[in-house]
Amino acid sequence: MDLFTPVRLGDLELANRVVMAPLTRLRSGRAGVPGDLVVEHYAQRAGVGLIITEGVFPDGESRSYAGQPGIVTDEQVEGWRRVADAVHARGGRIVMQVMHGGRVSHPELTGTRVVGPSAIAIRGEVHVGGGRKEPFPVPHALTTAEVERTRDDIVAASERAVAAGLDGVELHSANGYLLHEFLSPAANQRTDRYGGSPENRARLGVEVATAVAAAIGAGRVGIRISPEHNIQDALETDPDDLRATYGALLDGLRPLGLAYLSVLHREPGGELVQDLRRRFGGPLIANSGFGTVTTRDEAVRLIEDAHAEAVAVGRPVLANPDLVERWAGEHPENQPDPATFYASGPIGYVDYPTLAGSRS
Repeated sequence: MDLFTPVRLGDLELANRVVMAPLTRLRSGRAGVPGDLVVEHYAQRAGVGLIITEGVFPDGESRSYAGQPGIVTDEQVEGWRRVADAVHARGGRIVMQVMHGGRVSHPELTGTRVVGPSAIAIRGEVHVGGGRKEPFPVPHALTTAEVERTRDDIVAASERAVAAGLDGVELHSANGYLLHEFLSPAANQRTDRYGGSPENRARLGVEVATAVAAAIGAGRVGIRISPEHNIQDALETDPDDLRATYGALLDGLRPLGLAYLSVLHREPGGELVQDLRRRFGGPLIANSGFGTVTTRDEAVRLIEDAHAEAVAVGRPVLANPDLVERWAGEHPENQPDPATFYASGPIGYVDYPTLAGSRS
């Protein structure tokens, strides 16, 4: 296998195996509507095999950040339609990461309550916009009926994404957001069918994936996990419990035939990730970056060593709209500017130069 060859992930036909990782950029304003800048940003990066969008909130109380886009209102759906059309016009493929933020939020962001599996707050502070931070609140512990409604909200959001023309969805079950909170014994101390045992803590993720797959087709659905990441207090520090929990999750997902499993982990070729890959039984998108940057050499090696079918890449795609061309030709890369990651406006978002631009 070669990083620059085509690959099929479920119903998704990719021209190459470089995937744009979901990257929070916060350019969608107070209304959460993707505008001209967002359209241009994603269209510029259509040369990767697959774009996975930034996390998109499926209902009002699931919003985690000021400037985060949604897929709730007609205006938001139309904004994403423009994004999908622009990416497709350049020959690209794009799926939406549907992200319920859970307790990673604040009432100033949701306009209502903050929810989670249990009434346990994250230590620290949350950005609420305007350069302000507030302590994370104690979330409302979702009732069993509310958990089921949340599942239905994610299904409806996924249907809206596909109706807007996106090629599919990625379910965000990583990085300490709601579906991951249910997996973590530190965040989930429930006593109903969604808490307690590893199988119960994995139940919501399986139910969400099953329902979304039934609604839009399993070949259009991926899921992202981050075992052992230990971020935003979604702690997983017991190795036996970790393996039991993620084993239960993937055993529940395997029969669905999802498009892919995306795993964020520092050792994609290691025993844990490869064991989870075998239990899933389908294509793997490997993502080693978060605190570190995925390099060309690492991406090439992951594919050549058959550790994954594709590789998710973050900051290099952010700074290099034409990253596949640069990597294929072993050209120098632009360096990303972290000061602009979560800013507003075009700087550090749509103004990184391409090779063609530098040659003209």
